[in-house]
Amino acid sequence: MRSIRPSFSMRGRGRGRRGGSSAAAVALVSALALTATACESGDPEAGGEASASATAADDGNGGIRIPEHVKDKLKERGIDVDEWKNGAWRDWSKDDWLREAQDFVNPIIAGLWDPDRMRDAEEPGKEVDDSDLSGDQGVTDPEPAPVEARPVAPKYHDSAATAGKVLFDSPEGSMVCSATVVEDPANPGKSNLVWTAGHCVHAGKKGGWYRNIAFVPSYNDAGKSAADLQDATKEELAPYGVWWGDWAQTSDQWIEQGGATGGDGAPYDYAVIHVTPEKGSGGKSLEETVGAALPVDFGAPAVPEVESIEATGYPAAPPYDGQKLYQCQDKPGRLSIAAADPTMYRIGCTMTGGSSGGGWVATGSDGKPALVSNTSIGPVTAGWLAGPRLDKGAKGVLDAVSGKFAGQ
Repeated sequence: MRSIRPSFSMRGRGRGRRGGSSAAAVALVSALALTATACESGDPEAGGEASASATAADDGNGGIRIPEHVKDKLKERGIDVDEWKNGAWRDWSKDDWLREAQDFVNPIIAGLWDPDRMRDAEEPGKEVDDSDLSGDQGVTDPEPAPVEARPVAPKYHDSAATAGKVLFDSPEGSMVCSATVVEDPANPGKSNLVWTAGHCVHAGKKGGWYRNIAFVPSYNDAGKSAADLQDATKEELAPYGVWWGDWAQTSDQWIEQGGATGGDGAPYDYAVIHVTPEKGSGGKSLEETVGAALPVDFGAPAVPEVESIEATGYPAAPPYDGQKLYQCQDKPGRLSIAAADPTMYRIGCTMTGGSSGGGWVATGSDGKPALVSNTSIGPVTAGWLAGPRLDKGAKGVLDAVSGKFAGQ
């Protein structure tokens, strides 16, 4: 089975396995995950150059304010915030890779995510064998029949306004996941929260927090082809702006157990990112900017009672190219990776790497759409996806991020 995690590109290092004009390579980083996360060995220069127009991340003008204890930790390791923005972030040495929950730091580097980097961070290529997945334990239903992913009609904002891409840098290069704008309990109607997979923000047990994490709502809203996007402007790719993560939180279990193979940590593979605009948004929140946010249902009914789940994402591995939004709809089954861990949702779907982190939506108890999971893992052959059940642990992650920014 393969991870459906982030796909990545290593610019200037030759072609990915698809070939073509993009010098991209791919990492599917869990035995089952479709998301774009952890990578093994990496090139410290793979992430590209920081923009010369980098602005202070903690200047009080909408930039990211770095907690004092994190500033001190960076200084202890010889890392200056300004030097970080000017390229020091490309140092992935183990001693300098912050990994603990309270260590997240992600200074804005204005202009870093230019059209080329956004477009190229998308082609998965590293897969994991079925043998990497330990034998199913607990409750597992028969493997679902593949469901062909259907393209979302552009403009994406009209029918999937909460969907978008998460971009980030890892030791292997620039990578991509999918994500969803969700409601903020502390700031109703003005949410700046994004839901994605844990492996899209943190490498798990053998790594730390990824860097330069940003969210692009309604990426390529017009649904243009890869060829038509070669000369696209930033506004065409990011019509609602680029929003940088000024805080992210994932489960303690993902940080401690998450791995690149075997589905390790997959039942806890979820994360919440609080974002702030790279450029001024006129004082509007992300929710106000895109005009929508989904509620999260932490009490979704048991699998047999769920009639249908719809998964949304930007698949990037062949036959997809990462530029367009797709959806799958299916009645879910159950997947148990370990008897001691929560059973996951599983649906038939042909989406591939790059769709990791994308939202799974079902009808809530009030009869309205609600987020109930996110894409985490899938098989090498691409025919189904699995996502975590969102329980009280997941609610704790959302509440913690919401509470941190309450009233702001």
